[in-house]
Amino acid sequence: MVDSILFWNEVALEANKISHTDDSKREQNGPTLSSRALAIVHLAMYDAYAGVVNDPINLPPYAIALPPPPGGASPQAAVAAAAHTTLSCLYCKQKAFFDAKLAEQGDPSNPGHQFGLMVAQKILDDRKDDPGDSDAGYEPSLERGKHRVDPDNPMQGFNAPFYGAKSKGFAITERHELNPPPFDNYEYLKALRQVRGKGIVPELMGTLPNGIDARTADETLIGIFWAYDGAAGLGTPPRLYNQIVRRLAIAKGNTEAQNARLFALVNAAMGDAGILAWDQKYIHELWRPVVGIREHDESFGPAATEANNNISDDGDPFWLPLGAPNSNSTKKNFTPPFPAYPSGHATFGAAALHITRLFYGVSHRGFDRLFDGLDLISDELNGETQDNKGTVRPRHRREFEGGLWQMIIENGLSRVYLGVHWVFDAFRVKNGKPNLLKNVGGVPLGINIAEDIFSSGLKRSTVGPRT
Repeated sequence: MVDSILFWNEVALEANKISHTDDSKREQNGPTLSSRALAIVHLAMYDAYAGVVNDPINLPPYAIALPPPPGGASPQAAVAAAAHTTLSCLYCKQKAFFDAKLAEQGDPSNPGHQFGLMVAQKILDDRKDDPGDSDAGYEPSLERGKHRVDPDNPMQGFNAPFYGAKSKGFAITERHELNPPPFDNYEYLKALRQVRGKGIVPELMGTLPNGIDARTADETLIGIFWAYDGAAGLGTPPRLYNQIVRRLAIAKGNTEAQNARLFALVNAAMGDAGILAWDQKYIHELWRPVVGIREHDESFGPAATEANNNISDDGDPFWLPLGAPNSNSTKKNFTPPFPAYPSGHATFGAAALHITRLFYGVSHRGFDRLFDGLDLISDELNGETQDNKGTVRPRHRREFEGGLWQMIIENGLSRVYLGVHWVFDAFRVKNGKPNLLKNVGGVPLGINIAEDIFSSGLKRSTVGPRT
């Protein structure tokens, strides 16, 4: 029998990819809206499955109390109806694709189908007042240290400045916050010098002064491997983290019931990660390296405080990053159109992968053995994806002896190697190692989200928008 959860999870991930590939089908694009969509679909699938199975100990319902399903209801038919309904609402331009998948795997004649429809509608109704990602009414600060548009892509605008503050939670029990990032101190300067060398565009590597190390080939590989910056043929980071969890769930031989619970946990965690990371981004509004390095000397920028004919050697007014890769496109690489702190990649990855660790009984914050014997191929390096100059990248298998924890750390660091984040956007560093004891960066935020949702049992959140 086909595992209905894995089947419809794959359909949802394909919808994410198509929406970022085909301009005529652009819906739920970007990290916030795509994580929201995946959370809605998987929570509807979970409640439909759990409602039919009726095992409140192992599969307690997520959301609103439902009437018992009709006799003879199939959990697979309920899941198919819930997935098809939510996907068709969220990605209405792809409905023909979803209809074909329903004909392949669903059973509209089964009583479970109507139950799944009801569950889906209740989940959709519960999220109907969520905000969009418009930047209408947002005015960036001109203050030193604050986020502004990428000077190499000046028409990009600002993504989802109000989304985090105006969204209610999916499954969190509190609105987790972070301490402010370091700025204009030794820690900040060290991070600046790091990303200046590790994140620089290749053609400018010769301009680096002595004492600043350039990016290595391994670091370039890591940066691109984890990217998924809303690119054609790839979609967004939540798709990548679902691909990782699928790889593990299949290898572990999960039951359908286990997958219903696991993928609901993972995508609820990322739904809340999108909300809380974007809330914090627009609270702190920290500038990206492409602005911070170019305007490091206080004689630069709209808030320049002094004239200086001998600028600081720590900055470079002509610096450019390797950039988020515009894969399968001829457009320039870019810096994402939202503030740096915290890293969305780091928050999504930590939330999704740590809640997976908790699901499999791993609670400590360190290396695990969950990926033993497995490897991973990123769609960025699958032997088909092209860079923005039309060159096909080679196919690359990557192993993770440190398990999902290694992935969490490497994913966070990867953004430094693209030049789009400071290291503390992911975590603070002490003696060359991540320091997660400080509440700074996306990794601690994602871990807090995961532990909150897992310990509270995946219940519908009562956390409202920030007032």
